[in-house]
Amino acid sequence: MAVLKRRTKRPIVYAFIDSQNLNLGVQKVGWKMNWRAFRAYLHDNYNVTKAFMFIGYMAENEALYEHMHELGYLIALKPTVPSEKDDNEHKSTVKGNIDADLVLYAMKESPNYDKAIIVSGDGDFVSLIEYLANRNKLLNIMAPNWQYSSLLKPWESYIIRIDQLRQQLEYRDRPHRRRNTSSRD
Repeated sequence: MAVLKRRTKRPIVYAFIDSQNLNLGVQKVGWKMNWRAFRAYLHDNYNVTKAFMFIGYMAENEALYEHMHELGYLIALKPTVPSEKDDNEHKSTVKGNIDADLVLYAMKESPNYDKAIIVSGDGDFVSLIEYLANRNKLLNIMAPNWQYSSLLKPWESYIIRIDQLRQQLEYRDRPHRRRNTSSRD
């Protein structure tokens, strides 16, 4: 009699990504994120079926949003507002505070996933993290680097530092191929 192997159901995992925190966090330690590789990493290592990316909307970045969508991210855009001028650079910047949206999506979507990954080192998500952990729905917190908020310390066992994944996730310019211009007679 053949013994049937019982297949264990893989948990449904969603990722909720604070794109600005992640982007600036890896740039702060000297590199740029390869967004295609990051999406593949989430899928291959954690079975992430939906990766919600929260971004402040700027009209001139439409192509970027479309590209990120093509890579498999579900883009959640937040209107931006001018922020105070940066004294060091004497230019104004924009701010798209996505924190409330990320929390709202994570709560609204919670019946649809078994586990969540919060991608941010921001302490503003502590209430969400605590809620998910208490309901056994928190898989991981992915912080961009070692400078994550001290408010996350109680959940240190959940933290994965993305800066330690640089080898796998760093964007590298591809060398341009030269066309062979010599004639072959």
